Amino acid sequence: MKIYTKTGDKGQTSLVYGVRVPKHAPRVEVYGTCDEANSHVGAAVSFLPKEHKWAELLETFHLIQTKLFHIGAELATPEGKKVGWPIVDEDVDYLEKQIDCLDAKLLPLTNFVLPGGHPAGAALHVARTVVRRAERGATQLMETEPINPTAIKYLNRLSDFLFVAARYVNSQLGESEPNLHE
Repeated sequence: MKIYTKTGDKGQTSLVYGVRVPKHAPRVEVYGTCDEANSHVGAAVSFLPKEHKWAELLETFHLIQTKLFHIGAELATPEGKKVGWPIVDEDVDYLEKQIDCLDAKLLPLTNFVLPGGHPAGAALHVARTVVRRAERGATQLMETEPINPTAIKYLNRLSDFLFVAARYVNSQLGESEPNLHE
């Protein structure tokens, strides 16, 4: 299979089931932003040690990357067509449990946290902001096209998870958390 198809050379792309849309269509923009977030999560993970103590968190990130791919697939599926792996409430519940688990291991926040710290923590903050952009795009798209509302909940919770995960990674790797000095 060739990587290039030449079918997008005139500014259009295919959704699932072959529906053609402009590459700048809002739906394409949102699933592209999910793809970008997914890449940032992968970059962050590449900075983490590959030691056993990180195995559970690495598995969580793998699942998150899979779910971001699924959200992209949902967004690339035209209205009225079957979605292969829809995001469900249990996916949101899983993220909430992971947030609570990591947050319980952290000192309480006393200041606003600035993105930074260890390269993995800083990269998780970048991923968080890209997820927020995907969420904003999805909510805007939802005003004109149907979207799975649970996917939007997932993106909202994912940005919270990435914030807590960045704090956790910085803490575990002995990096001080940059914070706002007023």
